Amino acid sequence: MTEGTRPPAALRHLVSWQAGRVATIGARLTAQHMPLEGRSDFAVLASLEESGSLSQADLGRLLGLDRNNVNGIVVRLEADALVAREADPADRRRNVVTVTPAGRARLAELQEHADAVQGELLAGLERAERAQLVHLLDKVLATHPALPA
Repeated sequence: MTEGTRPPAALRHLVSWQAGRVATIGARLTAQHMPLEGRSDFAVLASLEESGSLSQADLGRLLGLDRNNVNGIVVRLEADALVAREADPADRRRNVVTVTPAGRARLAELQEHADAVQGELLAGLERAERAQLVHLLDKVLATHPALPA
């Protein structure tokens, strides 16, 4: 790409602009490798796998999703036997969601798709640069609370 076909340096030096562009490219690549439901399924299943059983409210807070969206995702996952939802023994008004063995298998499939997207998205970076980028972005995101999407 020649200098004249690149966006102006004033934009390229804005991390917010770069992050937006990378997000757009990442979303496009993800759409090519994973159906829309797969993205939200991946987020919920990965959260449950890493954190253990969570209430729907906690899932929403963790992922920055509205509770109505979380409920829709959980209902769909439950219908496919990928999660189990039960009343919380400590507070019967809350539902606790747990990943099932079928959910773990689905998570592994979705992880393969996510890995393919990351490989394509970050093809221009070496392994150490990828790790550094993930670390730095995680650090930036840690300073900003999750917001509902």
